[in-house]
Amino acid sequence: MPVNFEVKGMLAKLLATEDLVVEHKNVQTACFNVHTRVLTLPMWEKASNTVYDMLVAHECGHSIFTDDIDWTEKVKVPPAVVNVVEDVRVEKLMKRKYMGLAKTFFNGYKELNEKDFFSLADENLSKLNLADRVNLYFKIGNFIDVPFNQEELEIVKLVGNTETFDDVLEASLILYKYCTEENQTQKVDIPELNSHQSGSVGEGGEGENNGGMEEPISSEQSDDTEGNQSESAPDEGEQSTGTNDKSQPNCSPQGGVGSTSKDFDVQTMKSFEDSVKDLIRNSVSDTVYVEVPEVNLDTVIVKNKDLFEYINDFWSPYAEEPTTFAYVDADYQKFKKSAQKEVNYLVKEFECRKAADSYARATTSRTGVLDCSKLHTYKYQEDLFKKVTTLSEGKNHGLIFMLDWSGSMSEVIKDTIKQLYNLVWFCKKVNIPFDVYAFTDSFGPLILQGENGYSLPPAEHTKPKENEIVIGNWFGLMNLFTSSVRGPELEDQMKKIYRIVDSFKSYGAYSIPPKMTLSGTPLNEAVITLHQILPKFKKDHNLQKVHCVCLTDGEGSAMGRYRMVKRNWEKEPRLGTAYIDSTAYLRDRKTGFVYKFGQEGKTVTDVLLQNLRDKFPSVSFIGMRILSSRDVGHFVRMYCGYYGNLYEKTMSTWKKEKSFSLKNSGYHSYFGLSSNALNNSTEFKVEEDATKAKIKSAFVKSLNSKKMNKKVLSEFIELVA
Repeated sequence: MPVNFEVKGMLAKLLATEDLVVEHKNVQTACFNVHTRVLTLPMWEKASNTVYDMLVAHECGHSIFTDDIDWTEKVKVPPAVVNVVEDVRVEKLMKRKYMGLAKTFFNGYKELNEKDFFSLADENLSKLNLADRVNLYFKIGNFIDVPFNQEELEIVKLVGNTETFDDVLEASLILYKYCTEENQTQKVDIPELNSHQSGSVGEGGEGENNGGMEEPISSEQSDDTEGNQSESAPDEGEQSTGTNDKSQPNCSPQGGVGSTSKDFDVQTMKSFEDSVKDLIRNSVSDTVYVEVPEVNLDTVIVKNKDLFEYINDFWSPYAEEPTTFAYVDADYQKFKKSAQKEVNYLVKEFECRKAADSYARATTSRTGVLDCSKLHTYKYQEDLFKKVTTLSEGKNHGLIFMLDWSGSMSEVIKDTIKQLYNLVWFCKKVNIPFDVYAFTDSFGPLILQGENGYSLPPAEHTKPKENEIVIGNWFGLMNLFTSSVRGPELEDQMKKIYRIVDSFKSYGAYSIPPKMTLSGTPLNEAVITLHQILPKFKKDHNLQKVHCVCLTDGEGSAMGRYRMVKRNWEKEPRLGTAYIDSTAYLRDRKTGFVYKFGQEGKTVTDVLLQNLRDKFPSVSFIGMRILSSRDVGHFVRMYCGYYGNLYEKTMSTWKKEKSFSLKNSGYHSYFGLSSNALNNSTEFKVEEDATKAKIKSAFVKSLNSKKMNKKVLSEFIELVA
């Protein structure tokens, strides 16, 4: 059975009893950084689940028991020797903490021994230095005879009895001294004493070598070579357990007593590293873990006041020509009047659902006062007291809207704005706080101006960091509307935005402010800003329930990540960028969740939304996709596949109602709405001399339009009530 890497990552967190940062990468073997608390697990292609579980358990042992200290100042011992001794202690303590791991270690090392991972087939064990033989004894000593003389057995017992990291350093120093003396005198005639004849090593049978029994010392101490040495410097024996990782301040390899670390090596660890290379998935690109950056909202958001000051200044020449906007303003008033039915329907549905919810949470209790109207029933019922019903208070709601201000919206943006205005008027009627943002890449870079009118370099939205998502300085959020604006001023603002969107489709007698033109689709960037916008909005308005509605017609643009790059002609590496592809994972250190990006562009948005849902579980995320008839099939296939019941059912619903709702996207509910059916002006109108057929056709058309709107609005209210 292939290894499920995500399951193994969860296993690591459970064993470590800590929300570790787990990374699955195309590395030779596992390693744990005790300083950064990052556990890196290899994406082995041929390893069994047993070996992989042993690997995970070993590294989790380092996360629990290995100290984050700079031990190199205490003793001058090569890290490879400390690795050997620390492995023994860590695996012993892990088996003591989790009794079931003894079998995992035993079977794992049995499999590695059968595959000759330590390259012992043609090796004379008596020729190996003591550090190598100690390493083999505590890893695969159940399956081979490791020779020691009487002096060496005392050192083996000392290693097996280590309980603290100070014990490890003391035993490492003694082991290393013996090895260097052994090298200097070139000892080769070691008595062939079988380690199984030497008696117990360690306390209480914890480290006993029981001659092949299920829980020997050899099965206890094995994974550290496997789990850590791949990241070590080949010539300096860098400690891969995390006690001497290069990314730590205490990771500088130190020379040993009487020689440098380059003069000493643990051969069995090297052999293991060479053997483990065959397990690596060489055909797969290395995985990348990216994180969501913290965005500076002050530079991203174009404030409502600043936005309309800019619009008013640009349109100031038209102030003396009141007829310039006469046609579009009349159209706006006509739409507003016709929309009141839908708005009132929204209000009615919302109040009904709130009342029902309040009634469902009502509590009834006795008052302790006799109800005189029930006294005559005292013979057959005991309940003679008056009761009082307490209705719990409803929740405070708030709504945030994200509007797509991209060029592809030009054909449908007016109908989209109409749908948005319905929801804004609904919020005003029921006193729900709201903010409406339009995401764009046209306004952001131009908002900063120098003294002479020249554009200044755009302010940084984030502080660039390696492996964080790039938020370009061209990105901006226009705060079109907000509930903090008074009624008459809000009405004037809605009228002006209506003028702008009307001019995208029909040429008028006025110009559009240049910064308000349609742009690209920075949908993903807008979703990322919600990490800061949602908690701020909730805190500012003292809300219990927040809902986020995104109105768009397509997928977001591709996203990049920061990475360190070093080119041949540059002296130092610098921070560059690369695209996020299917080898990337999104990691959230606060929630502990990891999400995989897929092949399709839509998965980036879905992953970012799922991350938001996990981080803000009380927030409802609603998507409204405005679709023309030619785009419906492509959109449905992205989420429902090309065939099957879900696809057929969704397309059937679309044909009947010109709308549908998907539940398998990043949103809680993703509405597909027909751009043609969104027009609220569909009324029952017929000419005086109309035939019965025309009257029937007009009535059906009006009924279908109202049916579609009411169905969508009803489901929307169900989500936000």
